[in-house]
Amino acid sequence: MTSENAPTDDLPGTASDVADDHPDVWDAYSDLGAACAHAGPIDGETKRLVKLALAIGAQSEGAVHSHTRRALEEGIDPEALEHVPMLAVPTIGFPRAMAGRTWVEDETTD
Repeated sequence: MTSENAPTDDLPGTASDVADDHPDVWDAYSDLGAACAHAGPIDGETKRLVKLALAIGAQSEGAVHSHTRRALEEGIDPEALEHVPMLAVPTIGFPRAMAGRTWVEDETTD
């Protein structure tokens, strides 16, 4: 997807700024993401849950919020999203997993 086709209005501030200021870089980044997504047989919901888990493991609050919002828009059950940080506990530790839980809950609770 190129910048001509990719909506940038719904991007968070910094990402939107990069997309606007450096469309060639943003296009290459978007193309890489699409290529990675299509590189194997994993279905869409599973990919979204994996990306959420990776964001939690990386302790990237912004990415956790983003992947959670996109998952909800894609119709993924909020309970499934809230399960992901619990699965992270034995791997990344309780405090980091609970930080991820709060970031998921920022998007799944009213």
